[in-house]
Amino acid sequence: MESWVSLLLFLFCHLTSQAHEARSSTPVLEYLSENFINNVVQDPRTGRIYLGAVNTIYQLGPSLQMEARAETGPKEDARTCTPPASACQDTKPMPNLNKLLLVHPSNGSLIVCGSRYRGICSLLNLTNVEQQLYYSDSKGERTYVASIEDNVNVVAVMSSYSKDGQNFSVFLVGKGYGTLDSTKLISTRILQDFREWVVFESIIEASTVQTTPFAPKYLHDFRHAFKEDGFVYFLFSRTLDGTDNKNLTFVSRLCEEDHHYYSHTELQLNCGPNNRYNKVQAAFVASPGKELARVMTESSSYGNVVSWSKVLFMVASPDDDDSDSALCMYPLSSINERLVDIISACYSDSGKIGGYPAVHIPYTTKTEEFCTSNIGKELLKNFTCGADFLPSPLASKPRFALKANAVLTMSSLLTAVAVAVENDHTIAFLGNNKGEVFKITKVPVQTCLQKKDCQSCVELKDPYCGWCVLEGRCTRRSECRRAEEKNGWLWSPKQQCVKIVSFFPANLSCKNTEKVKINIPSLPTIGPSDRLHCIIQSFQSEGTMSESSQVSCNLPNPSHIPQTPEDQDFVAVAIRIFVNETVELAMKEFKFYNCAATFCSVTHRKYTVTLNTASADNLDVNCPHFENPDPVLIPVGYKTRISFEGINLDLYQVKCFFKTPLETMDQIGDPVSRVIYELLYLILYSNTFQSFYNPFFFSYDKSPETNVLFYVKDKESGKKMDSILNVTLYNCSMGREDCSLCKNADPKYRCVWCAKQKACVYEKLCSTQGLENPYEIECPAPQISYIIPHFGPLKGGISITIRGSNLGIHKEDIKSITVVGAPCKHQEEKYSVSTSVVCEIGPGDPENLWGPVEVELKGGKRGTSLLHFTYRNPIPDAVKPAKGPKAGGTLITITGKFLDTGSREDVQVTIGGVDCPCLGREQFGPVITCRTGEYRADKVPSDPLTVTMKYGKSTTTSIPSAFQFMENPTILDHEPKGSFVCGGRNILVTGSGFDLIQTAVMKVQGDNVTAFEFAHEKNDTALQFRSPTLNDSLNQHFKTYIQLDNWKRELKPFDYHPDPTFHELTKKVITEASIIIVTGRGFSKAMTAKEAQAFVGDVLCVVNTLQDEKLFLDPPSTTPRARSRRHRRDTRPELLDLMIKFGKGEWVVGSVQYEQKNDLSLYIIIPAVIVPMLLIIAISVYCYRRKSQQAEREYEKVKHQLENLEESVRDRCKKEFTDLMIEMEDHTNDLSEGRIPFLDYKTYTDRVFFLPSKDGANDVMITGRLDIPEARRAVVTQALNQFSNLLNSKTFLINFIRTLERSHDFNARAKVYFASLLTVALHGKLEYYTDIMRTLLLELMNDYVNSKNPKLMLRRSETVVERMLCNWMSICLYQFLKDSAGEPLYKLFRAIKHQIEKGPVDARLKKAKYTLNDTGLLGDDVEYSVLTLQVLVHGEGPDVTPVKVLNCDTISQVKEKIIEQVYRNLPYSLRPKVDSVTLEWRPGSTGQILSDLDLTSQKEGRWKRVNTLAHYNVRDNATLVLSRVVHTQQNYDQNQENHEERNALLEDDKVFHLVRPTDELDEIKSKRGSIKDKSMTKAITEIYLTRLLSVKGTLQQFVDDFFRGVLCSVAVVPPAVKYFFDFLDEQALKHNVDEETIHIWKTNSLPLRFWVNILKNPHFIFDVHVSEMVDASLSVIAQTFMDACTKSEHKLSRDSPSNKLLYAKEISTYKKMVDDYYKGVRKMVPVSDQDMNTHLAEVSRSHTDRLNTQVALHQLYQYASKYYDGIIASLDEDPAAQSKQLTLRLQQIAAALENKVTDL
Repeated sequence: MESWVSLLLFLFCHLTSQAHEARSSTPVLEYLSENFINNVVQDPRTGRIYLGAVNTIYQLGPSLQMEARAETGPKEDARTCTPPASACQDTKPMPNLNKLLLVHPSNGSLIVCGSRYRGICSLLNLTNVEQQLYYSDSKGERTYVASIEDNVNVVAVMSSYSKDGQNFSVFLVGKGYGTLDSTKLISTRILQDFREWVVFESIIEASTVQTTPFAPKYLHDFRHAFKEDGFVYFLFSRTLDGTDNKNLTFVSRLCEEDHHYYSHTELQLNCGPNNRYNKVQAAFVASPGKELARVMTESSSYGNVVSWSKVLFMVASPDDDDSDSALCMYPLSSINERLVDIISACYSDSGKIGGYPAVHIPYTTKTEEFCTSNIGKELLKNFTCGADFLPSPLASKPRFALKANAVLTMSSLLTAVAVAVENDHTIAFLGNNKGEVFKITKVPVQTCLQKKDCQSCVELKDPYCGWCVLEGRCTRRSECRRAEEKNGWLWSPKQQCVKIVSFFPANLSCKNTEKVKINIPSLPTIGPSDRLHCIIQSFQSEGTMSESSQVSCNLPNPSHIPQTPEDQDFVAVAIRIFVNETVELAMKEFKFYNCAATFCSVTHRKYTVTLNTASADNLDVNCPHFENPDPVLIPVGYKTRISFEGINLDLYQVKCFFKTPLETMDQIGDPVSRVIYELLYLILYSNTFQSFYNPFFFSYDKSPETNVLFYVKDKESGKKMDSILNVTLYNCSMGREDCSLCKNADPKYRCVWCAKQKACVYEKLCSTQGLENPYEIECPAPQISYIIPHFGPLKGGISITIRGSNLGIHKEDIKSITVVGAPCKHQEEKYSVSTSVVCEIGPGDPENLWGPVEVELKGGKRGTSLLHFTYRNPIPDAVKPAKGPKAGGTLITITGKFLDTGSREDVQVTIGGVDCPCLGREQFGPVITCRTGEYRADKVPSDPLTVTMKYGKSTTTSIPSAFQFMENPTILDHEPKGSFVCGGRNILVTGSGFDLIQTAVMKVQGDNVTAFEFAHEKNDTALQFRSPTLNDSLNQHFKTYIQLDNWKRELKPFDYHPDPTFHELTKKVITEASIIIVTGRGFSKAMTAKEAQAFVGDVLCVVNTLQDEKLFLDPPSTTPRARSRRHRRDTRPELLDLMIKFGKGEWVVGSVQYEQKNDLSLYIIIPAVIVPMLLIIAISVYCYRRKSQQAEREYEKVKHQLENLEESVRDRCKKEFTDLMIEMEDHTNDLSEGRIPFLDYKTYTDRVFFLPSKDGANDVMITGRLDIPEARRAVVTQALNQFSNLLNSKTFLINFIRTLERSHDFNARAKVYFASLLTVALHGKLEYYTDIMRTLLLELMNDYVNSKNPKLMLRRSETVVERMLCNWMSICLYQFLKDSAGEPLYKLFRAIKHQIEKGPVDARLKKAKYTLNDTGLLGDDVEYSVLTLQVLVHGEGPDVTPVKVLNCDTISQVKEKIIEQVYRNLPYSLRPKVDSVTLEWRPGSTGQILSDLDLTSQKEGRWKRVNTLAHYNVRDNATLVLSRVVHTQQNYDQNQENHEERNALLEDDKVFHLVRPTDELDEIKSKRGSIKDKSMTKAITEIYLTRLLSVKGTLQQFVDDFFRGVLCSVAVVPPAVKYFFDFLDEQALKHNVDEETIHIWKTNSLPLRFWVNILKNPHFIFDVHVSEMVDASLSVIAQTFMDACTKSEHKLSRDSPSNKLLYAKEISTYKKMVDDYYKGVRKMVPVSDQDMNTHLAEVSRSHTDRLNTQVALHQLYQYASKYYDGIIASLDEDPAAQSKQLTLRLQQIAAALENKVTDL
């Protein structure tokens, strides 16, 4: 494919330097920008060009002269600033990068978007960009178009939008994701204000490509946008599923009229082999041109392409290699066809094409089927642009990517492409990242004019440029006046420059000049007005034109011909042909020869001499030379006489009798022999001499033949005479080792097989003594020396090679071949004369599987092998390893029997269709080794695949389910992230899936250096490498890769640093107490103290501290010695090398002396003091050991018990966690199907605001019932509306709240209730509510900061505003709970409930075996077993539901579990209650009603045990019937919903379930027991605390998931959190509050005020029932959450509560999560007041209608009535209230509501 593209796609490389040189000679239109240019656009109407540069917009005219410029930066800004910048802090001047430049021609404006102020755009005047038409930075986030991130690309295309009959100009934007950006991948922006829309607002909301939280993971990089035929296209790269960092190129398509983005469909584009060029860099859409369209069609790779259709030209590069890129082409028709296939597959064929899945939905985690529509094919055209009921967006699977070959590759990163058509040919203009441009300028005339001659012009290979022959210049075709004439305008590749082909005569003597005819075939038409002339040196003559394109010119006189140069027998003179005086057409040298110079000159040319007369005067022009050696073929080893002729030697006949040397050389310069022969005689034959030499002997055995050159020299001067005498020397025996090869020799060599010598020789060297003619000797019979292979399969089908000698001369000589008696088909094309025959074996005879190979020649001669061939079938039986990564590269070994049947070339191994090429011959034998290819199917891990081995054409054998392709390994992190160039640093790479890898390599690549290291340690999650050593300089860019078999990933970041430098060591003497200090530079760039090593002599020193410029070393621990010991005569301290080792780098930084202290005094001290002391110690130790042995044995016993206990707890945790995960699968499936029972907004707010009130669920705000007489209802409603208006007065409301809080009887409960009422009453105006809350909070802050401890603020709801804040958070975080945090909370609740219920739960004591709370821990071992009941629900069909219960469960507990399982798809509020159902067991013909207490209940004294399933002896798999009762009968059922009624019914007897509480009698009995018994009982009870650990370990993942769900700033953080935290930060800065206090404020306002409340009360957000046991465990987690949010350290001891100790290990991790969350929120893009108000207004609009607002107003008025006088007094004192007559309005409301007679 590349070959035809090279003919049609003309690419020109003009380096910057070349352009500069051309510019010096020819003026080139250019404009040099002061700043880096980001974008360039052109106004198609005026030709003006606009440059979007850093900080500047340039306006250029069509000739690139600057017309205007607009400064766009630097601007005062901050990364986290929300415009306007005047409201931001910490701003600084920042550059403004142009992100988007778009011409809006219909209203004459230029759309300009930059990187400042969150990517706000402006409109500039197209006529004068210095005039700004529109700009606004106060419209909020909805108008942020671009990105502040430098590496985020933005593309756009103009379009139109219609609404309500009006059309608007809009532009569609594609933008990648920046850390501070929104996730709008694609948006539509309006260019005028319309109703609520403002300029640049995103007017289409489509969650699929705008608000998805998954967008950041896909790494979108937009590169191009365009529209065509009613569609808008975006070209970008992204990852496939957000889990792998490999980029893939996609083109997405939208209908231009699609106002919901339903039609958004993405198609993967593959470029190059195996999609090597997977990341798009730039693109251009253009018509292909006639020639390119024709060849694209003929290639059959692109379908039918016409010249007026559109083609997408794309440059792309590999992900991991910036030094390689390619150009690929995709017809737009092919893109659209494939997109239609994808859409049709989803809408009509369940998302499949040809049975393979072809469609998936990107940007979602949903895995369920989505292509479930079944629209008829004939109706598909109605849904081209999708629909709201159809799945969207769609994307192609990798299998159905549109593939294209790379038509051009370059060893640099191409970053730009443009395409034009000229003369029906296509030209691509490419640019790369090195500043090099291919076809650099857009003005081709100037490029052409740079070329001053025809050759350089046509070498451009540019359809724009051609040579205008008769004008002598390089121009465009349209600018050459006579271009249409034949050969008038020439350009490559079909045409060449005008040139002189030949002269007639070809040459002339310098003494004989005349007219010469010049042959110029490509000469253009010369008209009558054109004048030709020839110029030869200074001579000029008229040229005449003949009909045969020949020009005749007169030559100059001999006197005008230059002198012949020395050592040369000719002179070359240029003949130039001109037309019309100045235009040169062609030039060629003509040679005049001088025979007088021939004898002493060296030339190898033969001249044709033309003589006008035969007179003796002209004899001197005849040149002497030698020719015609005879013979020309000379055999080696035979003396041969050589003769040759001398021509024109008569002038030198006197000299010719001199002795003449003869010199021989072969053609390539190897000396054959060097001999001198005498010239015997010359014979004169009419001016011709014949020379004869004695025969001489040649020897040469390097090749069958070689050329030998002879030269004749003058004996006196030593100069060679003219001519070369060339003969061929040959050796018959070389390469002809047997008779057949000899007979196959060319007859001209006259080689024969000499039987006597058994060799191939020259015929005259074979002595037959006349007995026989050597040409008639018959060759001996064939001999077979070797056969390859020795084994073949029974079905045959493989080729065997038979080697030997005399195996015929021609392939036709082979008559037959048999192998083990069976015919073998001769493969004639593989025949080698005499030495090798290849044939294909057929099936073997089962009765005869072993035998020789036989070859029969024509004539009956046969050759039989001594080696035998064997038929046998290979039997593979095992493959190792059995698993490998999908990327391939796994070296698998296949074992079995007879695997080396055939040869390596015959064996093909595939694994489930994936090729596994066999390795070289050394790996082919009893076992076969092959390397797996890439597995490209979608399903990973694959099913166990069959390994198939094909031997030749007919034999296939396989090993089923032998190999499985697994997911590629993943690399998560690596440490450290740098190395010195010396290498050797230990690099730890962490991830998963490394056990599958066989070869792990760390590779570093630079421009001209590559280094690698293999992993030295490997397990499934970690690899350890030594960083490779780089011997090159660091002036080049290095990339570091990890290659795991075939899977390769770049290691980012990983930097190489220059090796450190060390200074001279200053301290030369060290002792055992001194610190060694080494100074230098660059130590810490890529080394730590733990890694570094230091040696003094042969002893290792510990590196204590490593700083960038200092190393602190501890002295040697033992006396060091020099590493190399040499004999020393002196006794001075020896010098020891101090060596520092960083990885592989070793530096000797100096020499030191090691001195020891004088130990003489020790010899006196030790005997006198130490020895007696040792005796005393020995006696003491002996006594102590005897006493301590018993204690030691006890300690070992206890230690062993504790170890066993720890092991049992660990095993129990592991087992129960596994059981829980398995049993939670059903719940997880329910969650994935959207079955989390979230409460609606009203119920949620009712429970959060009012359930904790004194009336609980009966509170009037929950019931919504007001006792108002019907007659007064209208008056009250009107008055309440007036009261609502009054509350909307900030002055009134602030006075109202202050009055209440000043009242002593307005307690904390009343404040909480009042704040909740106020929240509901003002819910319709949450913006106003927020404003009130801010005002009150500011007052509260002032109070705490000035007069109280600021850290106590917001800790408790001691004021109305603190409760208002709690309610505000509850309102703002409701949606976040539903979208994100609710799921992990619900899973945690279900996991706790499930874990508690899987063990015994005492229904009376409310204690459980499995719990997190030690106070709720069941302290006894209760025997129990798990039963599975088959439950039939009466009246609901015959289906039974299996329910797991415990035989120790009470009947009420069994009912609860049955109800939960049977009605699991219903929320708790809709399920029947325990007291409304009965449970009947039917063991036989009669049924038995089961109840908690009945006449059969067991009694123990005054204690009665609650009935259990074990009491009724209910067995496993028993069938029970659940029935509903109309009236609740009075029984002894343990109804957990009604404790008072239950206790009243059971007050006669004391009831227990599992554990009987201690009563008075028990206490008396216990007094009889010993104190030891009591302590043992207590100890045994505390042992059960290990169950807390078991439950904690089982639930740990769910707890962690909840913490991550709440405290993850990477996910979407609710805007309210960011808004309020910024408010606290702002006030803290204002009041100079420290960071710890800010942390406490944030903790008090969000985690403690909201999250702890929700965590402890899941029924506030979910429709569930929270039992006391579950509540106790949730309380422990809530306490852990609170502890994690505090700054203070928790000092734990053995006396600390068990609940605190339980999560002590995790607290530090959770604390870090909280800190990171607060920091992450602080770094987020600020939420402006306007954005917050917009969000709050949406909440108000969505939910206010459902709330009991009127009831809330009525209840609020009760407070106004109660504190009426105080409120009136407060209003009267407030001037603002007086001016608004608030007192009067309140009096009027009071009169209406209470029938009061007021002072009105």
